Amino acid sequence: MTTTTASDIAAEQPRPVVRFRIASGIWPGLFLTTLIAAAAFGMQRLPVISTFSPLILAILLGMIFHNLVGTPANAKPGVTFSLRRILRGAIILLGLQLTITQVIEVGAVGFAIIVTCLVATFLFTGWFGRLIGVDPKLAELIGAGPSICGASAVIATNTVTRAPDEDVAYAVACVTVFGSIAMFAYPTLTHLLHLDPRAYGLWTGSSIHEIAQVVAAAFQEGKQAGEFGTIAKLSRVMLLAPLVISLGVIASRRTHGTSSAKAPLPWFVFGFIALIGLNSIITVPPEAKTVIVSITTFMLSMALAAMGLETDIGKLYAKGLRPLMLGAAASLFIALLSLTLIKLTS
Repeated sequence: MTTTTASDIAAEQPRPVVRFRIASGIWPGLFLTTLIAAAAFGMQRLPVISTFSPLILAILLGMIFHNLVGTPANAKPGVTFSLRRILRGAIILLGLQLTITQVIEVGAVGFAIIVTCLVATFLFTGWFGRLIGVDPKLAELIGAGPSICGASAVIATNTVTRAPDEDVAYAVACVTVFGSIAMFAYPTLTHLLHLDPRAYGLWTGSSIHEIAQVVAAAFQEGKQAGEFGTIAKLSRVMLLAPLVISLGVIASRRTHGTSSAKAPLPWFVFGFIALIGLNSIITVPPEAKTVIVSITTFMLSMALAAMGLETDIGKLYAKGLRPLMLGAAASLFIALLSLTLIKLTS
């Protein structure tokens, strides 16, 4: 009779398979969005595409990866984290790029033109969107891009609009296409329209979509036009806070009385306002400001990369050309309205 020892039992039992798992939780997704954002920054240094914002490149790279390779299931938590927490942190940090002094430099008339163009363009886009049958949420996002600051405004607005990711991608595409057209077209019209450097700078700053596009177009007409266009654009970015808060209040009223509905209150916007106030009181060293701008842009690129990683091109294509028509109409509207007001007040 043979006796079975403990060592024999252990030998008969199947050995556990050792699996090396990539860190769980948010880390795989964070790594992926960081990698895509870094690639967007690298691509933006290439001469051919240097005029495009890393934000736009990040969402394009994210969409390509998602639709060709597929977003890994274990990356989803980190992608969601980038799309929500990283985005909100980046918008708060945007406040450190703005000061009350910039608004004063634009002047009362210039700031009134900026506010008028923003409100009128946003309302026009909503009205025209209903007229041609574009979904109201998508129309809000398309209106936010030209009205304020391009892709950043689109994703900030979506924190309260809560449209599908394909809608955000479509709105960002409109910002890219029509903002780029404006960036190349405006410098060719300066002499035809008889605009002095200050008027031209105000025109670019109050109507072109992305900050990078404004800088590229405004500095074509010299340093004075470039600096004033940049200040006007940054003053316009400051209006992101009241727009998002207003949309949050409207959304809260719409959902009032519905037990299952949660009002999308954009509390992070108050952090954005607080940092504008702080930046107006203290002096941030230029070196530190450069680092902060880079970090903010990188975080926004991570958020856009996450958006791309959740965007299905098939669903985007299914939306048709009407939203594109709406984007074209909104861009043309703000360009003509801004130019008209500048001519009337100069």
